[in-house]
Amino acid sequence: MASLGPWSWPATAAPTREEQSAACRGDAIKLCAFAIPNESKVQACMEKKIDKLSPRCRAMFGKGRHGKGRTGG
Repeated sequence: MASLGPWSWPATAAPTREEQSAACRGDAIKLCAFAIPNESKVQACMEKKIDKLSPRCRAMFGKGRHGKGRTGG
């Protein structure tokens, strides 16, 4: 399967492409298969379903993200 990242993380806090893919591949297939292989659509889908992501994948979205509904916004 093609990689599911990178997803616009700042360079200083960016997990590697391999870390992103390993952490989120299963969640992307389970929750957002319709969006694969479009990385921006996968990201948008996963952000909408962040409460359903595995803890490991959710942590990838927390690293340096200025996400919606998160502390500090």
